[in-house]
Amino acid sequence: MQVILLERVAKLGQMGEVVKVRDGHARNFLLPQGKALRASDANIKAFEAQKAELEARNIEQRKEAEGLAKKLDGETFVMIRAAADSGALYGSVSTRDIAEAVSEGGVGVTRNQVWLDKPIKALGLHDVSITLHPEVSAAVTLNVARSPEEAEVQAAGKSIQDVAAEEEAAAQFEIDELFDDIGSAGEDDILSPDDVANTDDATR
Repeated sequence: MQVILLERVAKLGQMGEVVKVRDGHARNFLLPQGKALRASDANIKAFEAQKAELEARNIEQRKEAEGLAKKLDGETFVMIRAAADSGALYGSVSTRDIAEAVSEGGVGVTRNQVWLDKPIKALGLHDVSITLHPEVSAAVTLNVARSPEEAEVQAAGKSIQDVAAEEEAAAQFEIDELFDDIGSAGEDDILSPDDVANTDDATR
């Protein structure tokens, strides 16, 4: 299907361009969201008549989005989730979850504005892109942890595996120290042959 774009659409084109797309993509996404119109003669003429108005509206929306991007860019959002000691989540963090966290932080976004490289299925820090306008996006960080305390540890640059390894090493060190102390005390109780001889002489 050929459509005329009413705004810039990533990987398709700029406002006003006539492009060919899959029928399903047009019917399920571009047309219902008002991002494009069927490229009929009547629609192309209607677009040309409204082009100046659409461009002015786009500039206004972009400026508003740029203001929101300044607030969001570089922000970190903490999400508490249940997970195994290995760091694997019992489930995953969805785009809806992220949208709700960002919205609670003061900037209302929808799940369709959240873009992930891959599903979030593990604890840690994850980079997320929020599309605020076809030409404006903000980069935020998602700190997924099992508790606020773990979130603070991760924010400091450590993983829960690092902390677990440090605690295990510390515990092993204490055990080694304890055995060294016991070993030293046992050695003090062992008599040398000279000590045994001196003890026998003293008892005669």
